[in-house]
Amino acid sequence: MVDLTKIISVSIVEDDPVIREQLALLINESEDIGCVSVFANAEDAMIGLVQEPHQVVLMDIGLPGMSGIELVKRIKPEMDKTDFLMLTVSEDDQHVFNSICAGATGYLLKETPSEHILKAIREVKKGGAPMSAGIARKVVMSFREPNQSETMLSARELEVLNMLCDGLNYRVIAQKLFVSGHTVRAHIKNIYKKLHVHSRAEAVKSAIRQKLI
Repeated sequence: MVDLTKIISVSIVEDDPVIREQLALLINESEDIGCVSVFANAEDAMIGLVQEPHQVVLMDIGLPGMSGIELVKRIKPEMDKTDFLMLTVSEDDQHVFNSICAGATGYLLKETPSEHILKAIREVKKGGAPMSAGIARKVVMSFREPNQSETMLSARELEVLNMLCDGLNYRVIAQKLFVSGHTVRAHIKNIYKKLHVHSRAEAVKSAIRQKLI
């Protein structure tokens, strides 16, 4: 019987049985960390984790059915003392941002060396926010504060940005502003440049963060 008072208790949510078994074995070989439960899908985890919460959860994103991000978003309010470490193959900017917004404390790639995974579990238990190096750079770039003079949008650019945030496509924006599609694309190019972003999602995120809309 595992003495939970002497270890960092960890749960694993991972649909790949090989990876799930490897992670459990890795954790249980450690003297100060123990795997106390495993789940193959978000639906089972949503019930099991809430009924018996543990200190750290290693959470896969690409689960069958409900995603790991959605699962964290749903159960984090009931498990405020549990830290969620996303462990995934995806380094996609939107997945990183959505995971953090959902309540994840850290974000690691599955290619992370075994000893670094154990180190991350210990780090998050001490109040840290472990991330793979590439992920950490993305977060820093995402949340940096650009030079105000560089991000000053014109009235028309703000108008276009608001329409982007409303989900309108280029054609509809052009119709509403009585301009050509080429003009709309030029405005959006300038918006992306000033906000230091490369996509609509990043532009919307930046606009909200800087209270431009």
